[in-house]
Amino acid sequence: MNDWTSHGDPRLTRFRFATIGAPDIGVIEEHYGQWLGYRVRERGTVAADLAASWGTPAAAGRPYIVMSTDGAHDDYVRAVQTSAIPGYRPLTTFGWAAFEIIVDDVHAVHARLKQSAFTILAEPKPLQFMPSIVAMQAAGPAGECLYFTMESGDRETSILPRPRSFVDRPFILVVAGSDFDRLRNWYCDTFDLKRRPLRDSKIQLVQDALGLDHDHVIRMTTAGLREHGYLFEFDEYPSGPGYLAAPRPRAAGELPPGCAMASIATTALDSIADQAITPPVPREGIGYDGRRACTVIGPAGELVEFIEETE
Repeated sequence: MNDWTSHGDPRLTRFRFATIGAPDIGVIEEHYGQWLGYRVRERGTVAADLAASWGTPAAAGRPYIVMSTDGAHDDYVRAVQTSAIPGYRPLTTFGWAAFEIIVDDVHAVHARLKQSAFTILAEPKPLQFMPSIVAMQAAGPAGECLYFTMESGDRETSILPRPRSFVDRPFILVVAGSDFDRLRNWYCDTFDLKRRPLRDSKIQLVQDALGLDHDHVIRMTTAGLREHGYLFEFDEYPSGPGYLAAPRPRAAGELPPGCAMASIATTALDSIADQAITPPVPREGIGYDGRRACTVIGPAGELVEFIEETE
């Protein structure tokens, strides 16, 4: 369903990293490898200047791994070691709420993950507004929320990417905030993203996490990047007295727990440089490959790393 409500020339092209803050990256490596088919492509420790660019000086020297599946090629999941945050629960705080991964057969993924240490949050179910798309949700070992999604209809005309392996890559990054319009417009207006219709959705997974009545609607929408099959989802979490949603807790100077940061390729790095924590500089290593990069704090407090891409 290609129901775009705007057709710009997006200055964000694709995702590079979906970064997880994890107390034990060895557990991430083991579980993602055994159950999802991820393989480590690079490992090391976070350089001090990179940690400073994220605004997380305590991340310096922490071990990290970069992983992908064989089908995903250069679309990466990165895990960086962080301190454990007692009581942290996914889908209850502002920022990066979930990483959504395209799969070939979500029912087969569900059957596999039921045998694993991943926690099933919701079984496969057709989407309310696009029933040919079937998705499930699970929590990983660091409290990261993962959506696994397949197109059960015509994959040639779908807005979803075609999976290249049993489990492929993150294709939607979900960000939640209390000021929906500011959140959506910051991304869409700053980077001329392709907009899609606004939805008032009864997302039971979020309702349950936030202790909301099942009649409570969540304002949400998606927006498209330049390359096909890369999208943001924006979710509005109610906040204030009587509501659970709040800023993400984290250890001083460290990345947030769970879904910690998104890294995105852009053709407009200089237009965002004045908002960066530290100025853009070239960075080496997988996913950077000598390109300039910088990190910005987004409108919901989320860390957004931008990696330059030439036209």
